[in-house]
This record gives sequence, structure tokens and C-alpha cells, in this order.
Amino acid sequence: MGVFTFVCRSSGGDWNAKQLAGDLESSASSTYELQRKLVNAAVAADSSGGVQSSFSLVTPSSAVFQVIIGGVSGGGGFSGGGVSSAVAGGGGAAAEAPPPEKEEEKEESDDDMGFSLFD
Repeated sequence: MGVFTFVCRSSGGDWNAKQLAGDLESSASSTYELQRKLVNAAVAADSSGGVQSSFSLVTPSSAVFQVIIGGVSGGGGFSGGGVSSAVAGGGGAAAEAPPPEKEEEKEESDDDMGFSLFD
């Protein structure tokens, strides 16, 4: 599993990105084009599995972009705001089932209270 983290900055209308710990970098005229180039560069460096990516603006002119290659397949890589147990446990653990949904509480009517607001 490969994790590629990029720091992205906008300068003069162009976006530039440099890998946090590595030699990959790219530039483009839009964040969308930049993300596509960075994913392609990451896949060229490590093509061991499925690709997940995340782009987060920090300020209007800076962002963090992360590409994860490999790991969990089937679209269940992240759940509940954290890494699933399959990823956290090294891939050997099964993902936990979501907690059961709470039954909706029945609303009490004013007849049940022994008085009515409209009498």
C-alpha cells in the first residue's frame, strides 16, 4: 500500500504541488487538472491496487492532496471518519458492522398528559 501526500499552493493562477516526503511534483492551471496529474504520477510510482484520493483546501491558495494506492478494495476504505478496522489491523481484520439504528421515540400526545392545551 502506497500513501502519497502532496502540499499544493496557488501562485499567479497556477497550482503547484510537491510530495511531502518524496520527489513527485506537478503543476496545472486548475485543482482538478492538478489532482489528475498527481494521481497519474502516484500510479506510475506504485500500481499495486485500487486508488483513493482526498483533496482538502487549507486556505483559498493552499491545499493538501493525498493519494492512497492499495489497501481496502470495494469502496469501504474509510468509514465513520476513521480508517476501517481492515486497514488499521493490517488487512486481516474484518470491518465492524455499523451500530444498530435507534428506534424512533413515539411522541406523546397531550391526551396522555391528563390535560389538553386546546380545551
